[in-house]
Amino acid sequence: QVHIVESGGGLVQPGGSLRLSCAASGSIFTIYAMDWHRQAPGKQRELVAAITSAGSTAYADSVKGRFTISRDNAKNTMYLQMNSLKPEDTAVYYCKAELVHSGSDEADDYWGQGTQVTVSS
Repeated sequence: QVHIVESGGGLVQPGGSLRLSCAASGSIFTIYAMDWHRQAPGKQRELVAAITSAGSTAYADSVKGRFTISRDNAKNTMYLQMNSLKPEDTAVYYCKAELVHSGSDEADDYWGQGTQVTVSS
């Protein structure tokens, strides 16, 4: 069984910072790409940032220069450093991991339950 757990969300003022964490645990053989997605009220879920197992990264245009994605492969953990936060960054942030669990021979996507980020004065 695999568990994906996000943490680090909260309420922050515009211009502030937050650091999200995503920890994968359980019977994991290997993790490939890991992504952060977000969903604001009334909107579709969107990709925010992605990182491969080798460390290559990609960002949505709306967060480039403000957000930084990183991961610690030894800990099966991914991070999202969010700086210069704006009210439009308010959303539930979800972690997705493309991984192979022990006993399987193919990769599947696993999602966390999400963590709320609210940017407001």
